[in-house]
Amino acid sequence: MSDEPVTTALLRGTLEYCVLALVAEEELYSTELLRRISDELQLTASEGAMYPLLSRLRKSGKIASGWRESASGPPRRYYTLTPEGALVLNQFRERWATFRSGVDRILGTESA
Repeated sequence: MSDEPVTTALLRGTLEYCVLALVAEEELYSTELLRRISDELQLTASEGAMYPLLSRLRKSGKIASGWRESASGPPRRYYTLTPEGALVLNQFRERWATFRSGVDRILGTESA
């Protein structure tokens, strides 16, 4: 049995906030974001999910972007967090700890 439906559901609910948190640390372009998310979460995030998400985040004003030349190919669009994105990320962080603790208690996976 594949765990893909569970993985998809987890990514769908948290990917936006993971992107916001990563670009809060440093300017990143989409391929770097995909790599970091895949490495950190031990999950495969697809370009098909990432590009529409980045577009939505830009249009909603949570991230900003700008093009930069690349030494190894075409120009890249780098993403940064906006003040509105920082506010949304901080609100999520405040709720996440409580939510995660509740889920851990329900599932019986809380740390001793």
